Amino acid sequence: MGLAQYSVIPVQNEWGVLHDGNVNAGYATKEAAFESAMKAASLAIRQGHEVHVSVPGSVSAPGSRDEEKSVA
Repeated sequence: MGLAQYSVIPVQNEWGVLHDGNVNAGYATKEAAFESAMKAASLAIRQGHEVHVSVPGSVSAPGSRDEEKSVA
């Protein structure tokens, strides 16, 4: 089996998950994007793939709810 990589990334004023060159965006928070990535990663593990998931540290998508929380 192959390697499945999932990266949570900022996309304009929201968050997305990058996998196989495609971005699935539209998450209001980094945590929501992470939960989505983990669901996909869980399926990949069951299929026998090696899985890598990456999430940035204290980076906020401009204008996102994450940014509003970090300013307050």
